[in-house]
Amino acid sequence: MYDGFYNLSQKPFQLSADPDFFFQSSVHKRALAYMQYGLTQGEGFVLVTGSPGTGKTMLVKSLVKNLNKDKLLIGVMMTSQVGPEDTLRLIASTFGFQYLHNDKASLLNSFEKFIIEKAREGRRLLLIIDEAQNLPKQSLEELRMLTNLDVNGTPVFQVFLVGQPELKRTIYAADMEQLKQRIVSTYHLDPLDEEETKEYILFRLQTAGWQGKPEFDPRVFADIHDFSAGTPRRINSLCDRLLLFGYLEELSVLDSQAVEKVISEVNEEMQLEDREEQVAASSITAIRYSDAEAGSFEDRLQRLENEVLNLHNIASKEKALLRKAILIQLDMEPVYDSGKK
Repeated sequence: MYDGFYNLSQKPFQLSADPDFFFQSSVHKRALAYMQYGLTQGEGFVLVTGSPGTGKTMLVKSLVKNLNKDKLLIGVMMTSQVGPEDTLRLIASTFGFQYLHNDKASLLNSFEKFIIEKAREGRRLLLIIDEAQNLPKQSLEELRMLTNLDVNGTPVFQVFLVGQPELKRTIYAADMEQLKQRIVSTYHLDPLDEEETKEYILFRLQTAGWQGKPEFDPRVFADIHDFSAGTPRRINSLCDRLLLFGYLEELSVLDSQAVEKVISEVNEEMQLEDREEQVAASSITAIRYSDAEAGSFEDRLQRLENEVLNLHNIASKEKALLRKAILIQLDMEPVYDSGKK
């Protein structure tokens, strides 16, 4: 939509992690250096943490893109709350090895044989676990045991743990001392500062074919940084909305006024969500504590369902109005001609 209006080759602020848009900020460069150092050690664990939206998945994809696949068999897996045996099954699926039995002992035995077989082929295994904060301690212990495997004294299995800050708290707990001793490198991703926020925005625009349209007033970068606190995902979300706003308003310059308008809309949406949660919570409280006035349980439940349905309808109407406005704008616009004066 706005990418055609502004002559962009693609959307510059998509939320999906595309390595072509990897911006090597000072913190991301350092994180890559720590990960690469960990790889040279060839054993144990490498730990990378960061708050949601700081670019951990992008970091993983950029690292994997440049690794030597002839020497490494790389498995990248996302985790949820899984037990030790489910973790082993996930690993099996990630690396694509076959096992005959589902019990824990058979799984471990099959995986050990698989690792040794690959080592004899001249490849060691690198397992990268994204969202690793979801792993229970038992699963982490199973991984620690696997990192002890070696062939002729050479380590053959290494694990990168990438996750939110609670992962570090789990690993550095008093009862995880043995795993902590197996960590060879660790790094925490901080948000971008104001200057790097500006560089990040311009880098993504240029990667998407930006030729100076729309123009960004220099003051908007500080506004964007203030709102996003330097978190790449929040920067992406706000800038994507800002470009859409610029397209709908046919703006050739995006200034602080435009940013404030978009931020205001985002805050209104967040407040609407908060109100929905508050109404739902108050409705539940009314059901619990107003039996004398509320009538039967069935009546109270029906009223709560009606409240939720009413909130859903309100939100649907607002979304429909936004879509209608966009469609009207599209109907009114001629096909975009890059040579149009």
